[in-house]
Amino acid sequence: MSNINDYLLWRGDIAISKKIKFNEIDSMILARFSYLLFSKINIAPKETIASISERMKDFKNEEFLYNGDKELVTYLGQSNRFKNMLVTDYVEINSKEKENQFSAITIHISRKEIYISFMGTDNTINGWKEDFNMAFMENVPCQIAGKEYIEKIAKKYCYKKIRIGGHSKGGNVAIYSAITANKKIQNKIIKIYNYDGPGFSKNTINQFENSEIINKIESYIPQESVIGRLLNHKEKMTIVLSTEKGILQHDIYSWQVLKDDLIRLEKNTDISENIDKTLTDWLETTTIKQRKIFVDVVFDLLYSTDANTFGEIYKNLPINITKILRKYSQISTEDKKTIAKMIKIMMTCYMNIIKKRESTKSNKKYFIKFRKNKV
Repeated sequence: MSNINDYLLWRGDIAISKKIKFNEIDSMILARFSYLLFSKINIAPKETIASISERMKDFKNEEFLYNGDKELVTYLGQSNRFKNMLVTDYVEINSKEKENQFSAITIHISRKEIYISFMGTDNTINGWKEDFNMAFMENVPCQIAGKEYIEKIAKKYCYKKIRIGGHSKGGNVAIYSAITANKKIQNKIIKIYNYDGPGFSKNTINQFENSEIINKIESYIPQESVIGRLLNHKEKMTIVLSTEKGILQHDIYSWQVLKDDLIRLEKNTDISENIDKTLTDWLETTTIKQRKIFVDVVFDLLYSTDANTFGEIYKNLPINITKILRKYSQISTEDKKTIAKMIKIMMTCYMNIIKKRESTKSNKKYFIKFRKNKV
């Protein structure tokens, strides 16, 4: 089985050209590119992918966010397809007070095209808090930052066409920045690539569902996708093969490629369908106020550990569990009731969906048996 790093070994020696065009895997690689350790280096004005690769060669595997990132940056630096691309305009925001985790970078594919890569959620608690805020907010700070970033880049490189991409929350930001951009910028956009990124509120989607920009969006999700099916989508969805299970399929290094294409599947698994329907029903049967209380309280408990990342919580788990329990004891009775109610609603939604699916399967088997007997 092969992933994007294998693709770099296969196709890395072939430059992008009219014959070997920029494809969805090239885009996935550049969407992942924004996750690399740019915060640990100062990017020079005329930095290339090759020079960045060289400067990151001494970083250890465990310093990167995902297993596979170290290989990716190494292979990119050796690749004729990517190594000479210019890299500019790196931006990073991580504000606990504003609940905003945002990062973006621009890669110059050629003299006529640029690729704006939006980073998804990192391993910070703050980054995940912003994700969960989507459950009750029309838009979150990273989306606004994405819109402002694309406006700045489109003006700065006004003579270039634009591709936009991102993985996870980065895919959501990529779509948001495109659908909220002015018509002049939208006309310059070639395509928007979303790799397992969540959707939007119904209000946001309804504003843009008839827009021409929707036809430029390509969303890719694995067969047991959870993150990529959250909230509402109107764009074209492509299901791809992952070798992982459940939520671990969110890791794009598990997505399988064959030559120049991702390996496609016809439909999502029953597990993905059940989780998607459960979360949809949960959102529809709870109020914005309830969801805000639920998310805020859960993350207040996590913040009580004074950890910045989930890794730091796990590192001192016994001590941090004590801190979380102590903080929970201080929560108001009313908020505790809300949390219990929200959990109960989610469990009820899930059980109802399972019962309905089992009933449908039983009726289908009975119908087939009935038809055979009738014949």
